[in-house]
Amino acid sequence: MAIKRGVSLYSYQNETFLGEMTLDDCIRVCAEMGANGIEVIGEQSFWGHPEQSIEDAAIEGWHASIKKHGAVPVALDFMLDYKRYKGRIMTLEEQVESIKKDIALAKRLGTPFMRVLVSIDPDVLVAAAPFAEEAGVKLLVEVHAPLHFDHPWILRHAEAFDKSGSDALGFLPDMGMFLDKFPPCWKARFIRNGVPQNIADYIEKAYEDRVLSEYVIQNVREMGGTGPSLGMAETLRHNAAYAPERMLPHMDRIHNIHGKFYEMTEDCIEPAIPYERIIQVLTKGNYDGYICSEYEGNRWIEDAHTVDSVEQVRRQQKMLENLINKYQR
Repeated sequence: MAIKRGVSLYSYQNETFLGEMTLDDCIRVCAEMGANGIEVIGEQSFWGHPEQSIEDAAIEGWHASIKKHGAVPVALDFMLDYKRYKGRIMTLEEQVESIKKDIALAKRLGTPFMRVLVSIDPDVLVAAAPFAEEAGVKLLVEVHAPLHFDHPWILRHAEAFDKSGSDALGFLPDMGMFLDKFPPCWKARFIRNGVPQNIADYIEKAYEDRVLSEYVIQNVREMGGTGPSLGMAETLRHNAAYAPERMLPHMDRIHNIHGKFYEMTEDCIEPAIPYERIIQVLTKGNYDGYICSEYEGNRWIEDAHTVDSVEQVRRQQKMLENLINKYQR
């Protein structure tokens, strides 16, 4: 079976916030692109969540839109605010109770997967696994830069999941961890913020040469860089070009993927993330789940340009369609 295409509605956060797109609009434009898998964020799409129970009418509206547009519920992204109480972190029991509420919401929405923030302790997820199993929902930890599949924290999750014996625990890799070039829209924003051209060029080249971030930061200081220049150099701490092949040992627990992208050119190319190599690796690993587009370039251009998330997602979907057809048919 071929890789399936979907969209995280996080991609449309600008249009949603500005009231330019309703939840139904978001689902409709995805389906029109042939990306029928829908990943939804509770706080973005449902009023009052998570403090209040979502009204039945809102859930019925969700299912009506899904049916009307021929879409498929894929995942619910949830947040665990384990620092919500001043002066202490939630106990394990409190965290599990909080996750159980989101599991119940995922069941109401019909999403088989939940995106789990990587900061959640694996012991909490193991304790919540029986409730997820009963609801028919899998809890997928998002492997997100600067973490990666060989990071001790991710390996600790993998070990805990295997020891638990539960098939309700897994991973959701974010393709941003494979960033192999400095995104052009990042560079342009930093230049608008005041980074001199020579420093911006140096940082861009240093990233491609895989120069250790601490050396880059020191060199920028020696070049006279301050403020925005150091901020641009600091981005290297959070990003690295990890190898997509490192997903392969974990394919049995990878059930959904975030197709992170920062910008798509007019000819449907993501200049900073090696999607052709990624699709080849996923094909080798027999992955047949969804890749859900996740556009995060909006925050890098909104100071200077009108954000058109729909067009950006459309271009990525065209790229994904072309690559999937090339390597899987």
